[in-house]
Amino acid sequence: MATNILAKAGVAEEEGLAWQCCDFLTCICRLEQWEVDHGEKEVSLTFGERLGLEDLYSLNVWRASVGELLGSAVLVFMIDTIVISSFETQTKTPNLLMSIMIGITITILLLAVFPISGGHMTPVISFSAALVGLISLSRAFIYIFAQCIGAILGTLALQAVVSNKIAQTYSLAGCTITVIELGPNGPVVTGIETSQALGLEIICTFILLFASAWLAYDHRQFKALGVLVVFPIIGIVVGILVFISSTLTGKKGYAGAGMNPARCLGSAMIRGGQLWDGHWVFWVGPAISCMVFYIYTKIIPSNHFHANGYRHDFFSVLRALL
Repeated sequence: MATNILAKAGVAEEEGLAWQCCDFLTCICRLEQWEVDHGEKEVSLTFGERLGLEDLYSLNVWRASVGELLGSAVLVFMIDTIVISSFETQTKTPNLLMSIMIGITITILLLAVFPISGGHMTPVISFSAALVGLISLSRAFIYIFAQCIGAILGTLALQAVVSNKIAQTYSLAGCTITVIELGPNGPVVTGIETSQALGLEIICTFILLFASAWLAYDHRQFKALGVLVVFPIIGIVVGILVFISSTLTGKKGYAGAGMNPARCLGSAMIRGGQLWDGHWVFWVGPAISCMVFYIYTKIIPSNHFHANGYRHDFFSVLRALL
């Protein structure tokens, strides 16, 4: 028992909770309190409490979802406008221009929406945060519902300001795997295979979670770096992934990785037609990535990486050999 207590005390000390106990019993009491605070003595919760059903009736949660709704509406309108404008400018590198502008837009919107709801603005982040345990499944459901409504409103706003020709040419900047064009010998289908699109969706979404979103999930990283560092990193990573996915295949009919099922749903609901072809890819791919990322978070150490001094430095190894 003493060994177990000393081991837990070592963990607590690593977290900056070094204690100076006047006696053994005091140490035990403080360790028991530390266990309760850190969830080691888990309180028996009902199924509804684990799902966070109280969030369904919380006015504050629904008020926060308004931030997700408006943020998603602005995000969809801005991104879709950027996509259309980048290709309409007739530049030699429209994908590069589009990626830079999308990265900047996402950074600004994250800073605007984060104080209200956490700045998710995509079902990917909400579902992943629920799996990891940062928010309840009920809150995630409310957020995803608000994001989908916001995406539809953003697409409606875009349709109201663009001409019919541009809307038809770019499919309202929706998420497409293939498109049908009129060729000299009739309709021609251009794009990529569904399996390729699913693979890109899974890989790009996982990279988004692994390389940038985890900075916001880890409270230590987030506190150390701050919002003015974390959010631009997320914007940069998204911009890079948009550039890579939209240019990697070199196929005209493929619009690139969506990484935001709500945005894809908004365009499909308003424009319809070919935007429904393979639409499931933009939901299934991110869902798989979220579950893989969750498994990754369960595998890694809870305290992440902590180097044990400088024991393994190169000269120390040489000195040990000699």
